[in-house]
Amino acid sequence: TVFESGAILTYLYTTADTGDDKKRMASILSWIAWANASLDPICFLETPEGKVYDTGLKKPSKRIDTLDAILSGKEFLVDGGFSTADVAVASYLLYVPQFFRGIDLSRWPNLVRYMKDCASREAYGQAFGSQVQNYLVQSLDAMKPGDDSKKKRFGVF
Repeated sequence: TVFESGAILTYLYTTADTGDDKKRMASILSWIAWANASLDPICFLETPEGKVYDTGLKKPSKRIDTLDAILSGKEFLVDGGFSTADVAVASYLLYVPQFFRGIDLSRWPNLVRYMKDCASREAYGQAFGSQVQNYLVQSLDAMKPGDDSKKKRFGVF
């Protein structure tokens, strides 16, 4: 039995005939592992009982700063286009605005652009439905860096 998203994605990727060279394969597998080991606990803060109570993306994060910097020079995580690495990473990221409505991720503009690009894919809409897809795209569109109008009124509130 294969369970856990990272194991499932690794299985699907390594058994598919992708034609990827060893360097691309290693990069994709690294991102899948990173998503499960490092990104999940940032996106979803849990009680000791395993219940999600908040997201760590409400606060600054060096790991997300690094991811944002990596995404500044590329459309997707691995050279050669959308891959299983993006499925792993974007799936965690795209759940955050669904579960924590109104979250502002604008401090990471490249991350927001990446999330929107992933959510805008036709396959994403087919998998999650147009309602979820439209909500995410609209929410991500609204996250503009440096827009303090939502944060302060008259410089006081």
